[in-house]
Formats: sequence, structure tokens, C-alpha cells
Amino acid sequence: MSAIFEKRAALKQKLRNRERLFAGWVSYAHPSVTETFARAGFDLMFIDMEHSTISIEQGQRIIAASQAEGVPCIPRPVSHSNDYLKPLLESGADGLLIQMVETPEQVQALIRDVKYPPVGQRTYGVNRAQAYGFDFDEYIQNWNATSTFMLQIESVKGVENIDQLLAFDEVDGVMIGPLDISGSLGVPGQTTHPLVIEASRKVIKACERHGKSCGTQVADANPASVNALFDLGYNYAILGSDLFVLWKWAVQMQDMMKMMR
Repeated sequence: MSAIFEKRAALKQKLRNRERLFAGWVSYAHPSVTETFARAGFDLMFIDMEHSTISIEQGQRIIAASQAEGVPCIPRPVSHSNDYLKPLLESGADGLLIQMVETPEQVQALIRDVKYPPVGQRTYGVNRAQAYGFDFDEYIQNWNATSTFMLQIESVKGVENIDQLLAFDEVDGVMIGPLDISGSLGVPGQTTHPLVIEASRKVIKACERHGKSCGTQVADANPASVNALFDLGYNYAILGSDLFVLWKWAVQMQDMMKMMR
């Protein structure tokens, strides 16, 4: 098995083993950002294509930049539509993180689009994912067993149905979205509200029972905040993002300029 397939399979196994992992998150399109992040030694890289303007073409460049540094790359598409899933898979993504998953019927439909027969109904083609034909046989033979399929849980309905969602063997892990959960619970923006913590704990415990990884994003990543996340029962942490890094820096500069004027 070639290096890229080995990296892909190793990530999936680590997620299934619920190992402690650290992820990067990119919201800006230029691959230089991804290259810089990847050199830090993250276990995986996510691309936010839901709340950004990153196009599918730009996403392919980010995937390539991350993989060139040996870091598997998982996009989060803007939609469940196969119009977005298929081009990202053909671009060579190591898997997908699907936003706002709430029902087992949604999971079934997603598996049909993400996995090849006999597990799913993904169609066969040739593009970057298959090394433009050079790795076609190896890719289609290994994709189902090595690719990562993750769900984002970010609503009351998703929390309530979590055991049904995790019952699918194809699901490797979950990302909890506390901001959207807070809105779904009627306390928008209050990500540390007891109701949000309670909902998150329910998902974390379900992941433990089903042997699936569970993680979330830390906006202000530091040892205290990341340890608090692991203490709650998460096993992987997304350490901020390029947007958060620049935002926090800009706020610091804004405060400094005000003080010095």
C-alpha cells in the first residue's frame, strides 16, 4: 500500500481506537495557510467549506497542500448534496465531515454517496483521487476500508438520535458543534451553558459506547482549554483555526493601538 493510502488507513484506525488526536482547521483558501499549519504536525486537517467562500477548485489545492506535508485532509462540504460531495472525493479528500446530521436516513443517504459498491453507490471515475489513473485499482480497492466518514452533531434532534446515527459501522467519528447546539437549545451563543454541556456529554458518552471518536473545536487553544476539553471526555481537539488566529491577533493589535494613540 502506497504512503497516501497508509496515512489514510492509519487515521481511520486512530479514530476507531479513540486515540488522542489534534486537528487543524482552515477557512482561508490560499494553500500557503494549509502548508504552514501542516508543518506543525497535526494529525489531520479540516477544511471549512460550509461557513467560508472556499470553492471546490480551491478545496482541491488545500487537500493537495495538506497531503504533501503528510497530513490527511477532511473537508466539511456546505451541503449534503452529492453535487458537493463527489467533486471533493474526486479531488483526493481522505474523507468527509458532514455538517448538521440529524437522522439515520440522512446517514444512509450519505453512505450511498461516499462509499463504493457494495457498501454504497459512489460512481467510478478518474481524477486526482486516483492519481489521474495511476492508482485507480489501488484506490477503488481500498477506499471503503480506509476513508474517514464523520458526522457533525449540532442540533437537539441530532443529540436525541445519536445512538441511531452511530450504529452505522461506516461512521468513524463525530464533531460536536456547540454553537449551533446552543441555538437549537434556545441559548444562542452560550456554549458553556449547562444545557449545552449536558447535550455534549450525551454525545460523548454515546461515542464511547460505540467506539467512535468525538471531538470539537477550541476557539482559543491553550493548555488549560484543551485539557478541559479532554477532561469532558473528548478524544480529539481542533486547535482553533486560521480565522481565529488572525481575529485574536487583530483584536490584540486593536487594543494596543488604542492604548498607544
